Amino acid sequence: MDLTASGVHTTSVAKQARTGLLPANVVLGGSLLSLVGLTWDIQWHDDVGPDTFFTLPHLFLYAGSAVVGLASLAVVLLTTAARRAGRPVDPRIGGRVVNVFGRAFAAPLGYLVSGVGAATFLLYGLWDQWWHGLYGFDAVIDSPPHIGLLLSITVSLIGTTAVFAAARAHRWGRLGTLASLTMLLTFGPVLALGLQQVPDDYADAVALGTSMMAVLLVAVGAGFFRRPGGAVGTAALVAAVQAVFWWFSPWAAQAYADMVGLPLRDAVSGVPAMPSLTPMALLPVAALMELVYLAGRRRGWRAGRVSVVAGGVAGLLLGLSVPLQRVLLYTGAHLPPAWYLMTTAVLSAALGLLGGFAGWRFGGMLCLLAPAKKGETADA
Repeated sequence: MDLTASGVHTTSVAKQARTGLLPANVVLGGSLLSLVGLTWDIQWHDDVGPDTFFTLPHLFLYAGSAVVGLASLAVVLLTTAARRAGRPVDPRIGGRVVNVFGRAFAAPLGYLVSGVGAATFLLYGLWDQWWHGLYGFDAVIDSPPHIGLLLSITVSLIGTTAVFAAARAHRWGRLGTLASLTMLLTFGPVLALGLQQVPDDYADAVALGTSMMAVLLVAVGAGFFRRPGGAVGTAALVAAVQAVFWWFSPWAAQAYADMVGLPLRDAVSGVPAMPSLTPMALLPVAALMELVYLAGRRRGWRAGRVSVVAGGVAGLLLGLSVPLQRVLLYTGAHLPPAWYLMTTAVLSAALGLLGGFAGWRFGGMLCLLAPAKKGETADA
């Protein structure tokens, strides 16, 4: 693998694109493997029951993290070797190079983040194994080691997004960034389940967390692409993944239960657990955000101001839709009181204001990972 910069005339642009594409796709594939294992594992808990550490969904989770970690380590070692040999490193391969442990190692920023996430995931995995050994079966998603595992996956996915964003000049870099944001957004509602321990006497804490992350990441897509369709494109790909997982999750849980000779629970809801967490109203809400962006541009508003308005509107609608979505999907779920829904919606709108602004800024930060084109300036 040649990591030399574009200033070295012996390295063609096409070769540089191929060089960065291989490790980036390996990291993306590992992240996808973990996401498949996660939706499978959550469905297993709902439809079959508690599990042990060594189950097939768990192996998917850990195999995906191992793939991400090994690919990231390989790029870090190659980058370190290139730096020590005095060769410039192409910043389109994972982003700008930073020093690690003083000057012992040199690592592209994206691969450093994804590698750290994979390493901490495996460490939390050891804790999870100890937890299983100490307490036996484990049937809750918000146990301490699980929260650590979920945060580690988040870090790996952020690193994967940065890896592709650094190759923004190439089509595969832009598409990979969109795919990485999609996985982050699909995974985000699972992370929000950690808020189940927060008192929810006056508002739905899980709905607030889900809405906030959805607005934030859709705004990141809009801020990264800086053109009409960024928000809708991100939401549309999330909807496609949600549809695939809607079929896959129950099928995989039942097929694996039949394979190991375990029965399903007596009262299985039939609702795919992880896909049902993703806001089903996300695509029309993202389309409304696009209209707000368009109206703001026509009025000459600053991008930051427009993103705040778009985020607030999206947060309000998602804050209302998430609790209603549960009532529509699950038999026996009761509609919360009107005042409870309104409190959730208003707080979600406030968080949406922040998410819209921060998401647009984060999208701009992703753009800065790639080498600037001649004459290109940042759009505030």
